[in-house]
Amino acid sequence: MDALQLVGLVAASAAVAGLARRTPVPAPLLLVAAGLAAAYLPGVPDYTLDPHIILPLILPPLLYTAAVDSSYLDLRANIRPVALLSVGYVLFATVAVGWLAYVLVPDLPLTAALVLGAVVAPPDAVAATAIARKLGLPNRITTILQGESLVNDATAITAYKVALAAAVGEGMSWAGGLGEFALAALGGIGVGLVLMAPIHWLRCHLGEALLQNTMSLLIPFVAYAAAEQVGASGVLAVVVVGLFLGHRNWQVDFATRLQEEAVWRMVAFILESAVFALIGLQLPYVVQGLGRYGIGEAVWYAVGVFVAVVVVRFVWVYPATFLPRRLSARIREREPGVDWRAPLIVGWAGMRGVVSLAIAFSVPEMTDGVEFPARNLVLFLTFTTVIGTLVVQGLTLPPLIRLLKLPPRDTYKETLAEAQAQSEASQAAEERLQALLADERNALPEPLADRLRTVLERRRNAVWERLGSVNAVTGETADDTYRRLSREMIEAEREVFVQLRDDRRIDDEMLRTLLRRLDLEEAAAFREET
Repeated sequence: MDALQLVGLVAASAAVAGLARRTPVPAPLLLVAAGLAAAYLPGVPDYTLDPHIILPLILPPLLYTAAVDSSYLDLRANIRPVALLSVGYVLFATVAVGWLAYVLVPDLPLTAALVLGAVVAPPDAVAATAIARKLGLPNRITTILQGESLVNDATAITAYKVALAAAVGEGMSWAGGLGEFALAALGGIGVGLVLMAPIHWLRCHLGEALLQNTMSLLIPFVAYAAAEQVGASGVLAVVVVGLFLGHRNWQVDFATRLQEEAVWRMVAFILESAVFALIGLQLPYVVQGLGRYGIGEAVWYAVGVFVAVVVVRFVWVYPATFLPRRLSARIREREPGVDWRAPLIVGWAGMRGVVSLAIAFSVPEMTDGVEFPARNLVLFLTFTTVIGTLVVQGLTLPPLIRLLKLPPRDTYKETLAEAQAQSEASQAAEERLQALLADERNALPEPLADRLRTVLERRRNAVWERLGSVNAVTGETADDTYRRLSREMIEAEREVFVQLRDDRRIDDEMLRTLLRRLDLEEAAAFREET
């Protein structure tokens, strides 16, 4: 892929993703559909997924952004269901889907079928996060899905390595497989634990936002490469570091946080868009590689594997949800009760994505003179499973959630908690301000002291006002009206500054300084909307 093709891919996928924001269709689905359509357009170059690029260069930043945005406390509170899905389910799906594929496809060796099972076992972090964010699922379901997708790639990659070794005749005992899994899991967590504290210390002491954000872009690659270098799971190392840094992000200065949020939102948007477009663009490659398998025959196998993937997830999810509660009174006391609807959503939300395709493309055609059996069929079945789950499950998940009438997020309760937290924080700030102003070294003219008190009072009241009545004419709360008028005032100032620059009464450097000051004020006023 040359530079022009890469630019074209990024530009086109970003345009489609931008269009998706104006439609009810989740962006991953529209991007995959666009990729499928573009794959056969004349003049569109071949875009073949390279696992040596996807796994070490695209997966780490996507996992890192998901980990930083996740809640360590929520994940810890839901560690049991997350572990059952990210480890237990992936291993179960590897064996169950592999065996069903072995029964379904004639002449497919069991070892090759287990490779396929490991490849299609993990739901995708990018797909799960994007769909959950779009749908506004209840907090606990979202936490479980995100936690599963953060860790399950490590389980699947390790299971794939064990199955691949057996498929090409290298031999892998149960003890050896368990040992490799332990090394990958414990090693990846260990590397993350070793790296997280010094990385955080550097972030807090570099002292310049530009340097800190440059370092931020390198963190996922450093963690992934360090773990892979010692034979551990780079996925888990990235997740551990990301969770720690996200949990401690409040200790970094505000300028770094502002820049970092903007930078990583852009990076995630570009990578997610390109990844889903790439999935659709693989169609010509996987169809051409079918070889001795006819397309009609392969499609029937694909339908069978897709159904197996969907059914096997439900076979695991429902017992894993209810059986531990039936067996343990402690679990019943510690975890909230669930009805049949929550596991139905979790089971149906198992979309597969680019990680499965990247692993499938990494299956070697030949190892030490031994040919991998039915590699092209495995690749085709992986592709159709990914497309099937993204399209079928992705399109039907929103109406399913509406049909089940899951309890929505309690926005009133959340706003009330936010208002109470802000009130306590404002009280502490007011006491600090009074103490500071009592010291003659902090003497301020009264108008400036009043301005500090006004800003503090404004912050204290803003959230309470969202709980109050709305304007009968506009439907706005008082806080909404305040922010709208504030924006109008800032825009009026901005127009004057630009006119003064155009009249040569101020230069461009002064204009940038004045506009940045307004931008920061506007960002502060409208932070609730982001």
